[in-house]
Amino acid sequence: MTKEEQHAPGRQGDGDRRVDDYAALAAVGPYGVHPGHALITMVEPHPGHEFAYNRWYEDDHYYAGAMAMPWMFAGRRWVATRELRELRYPEKSAVTQPVTAGCYISTYWVTEGRYDEHMKWTVGINKRLNRDGRVYQDRTHVFTAFQDHVATVYRDGAAGPRDYHAMDHPYAGLVVQVIDADGPERRAELLEWLRARHLPQRLHGSPAAMVTVFRPTPLPGDRMTYVKQVEGVDTRLTLLWFLEEDPRTCWDRFQGLDALVAEAGQGGRVELVAPFIPTVPGTDRYVDQLR
Repeated sequence: MTKEEQHAPGRQGDGDRRVDDYAALAAVGPYGVHPGHALITMVEPHPGHEFAYNRWYEDDHYYAGAMAMPWMFAGRRWVATRELRELRYPEKSAVTQPVTAGCYISTYWVTEGRYDEHMKWTVGINKRLNRDGRVYQDRTHVFTAFQDHVATVYRDGAAGPRDYHAMDHPYAGLVVQVIDADGPERRAELLEWLRARHLPQRLHGSPAAMVTVFRPTPLPGDRMTYVKQVEGVDTRLTLLWFLEEDPRTCWDRFQGLDALVAEAGQGGRVELVAPFIPTVPGTDRYVDQLR
């Protein structure tokens, strides 16, 4: 090996053990395919910055700020045009005010059991991206949280894609539902009701192939200052409904979810029901339909 090769990036030289460190990390710990954790982040680009924000996220941040990180193994971006945002409810939402705020949402799966390792990396890389001027400032984080997976309910039982396929399967739509329980104890009761009764009934004959359910985790104290601390850590559940149809063609099936939860007496309040469709990577499709 030449002296130039020894000192090339990624090579071991002058006691640099980074290559061996990577091998050691890969040799131990969980490495299954189950999405044990998720990053769910809904963002509002500032008016007049929609195209620039979309290009930054599509061309840089989706990769350098997410997919290139260890243990984040799948991701997808979704968009809500003005027409889709006008379908959201309830009007008075604890998640976002106004309820129409948040044009884009990105969803990412993190390998089960690798949350702590991933968080160390994500904090470090985002500080670096910020220092290097690679963080787009003209946007607002409306609803951003890392979350732990607590359930997946399938419409078709053992048939069809699993939750670890959800980011790559060509689903035509996503409905995000956020429910706040009356307290930590009631959240466990609410989750059991959702998993055992409500979701199987709602999925039967539905265009939704599955629903994944998550509970939020607090963000670390050294997070970026533009991301607010997570609310509802002990009381909130986030549901992702993966649709085989455009949500506009079947929205009648998703109306009244707030009333159903309230009437069930499970001590929960629906704070958001919001439809999205997938973006087309590498394009500005739908950007001209946001306002």
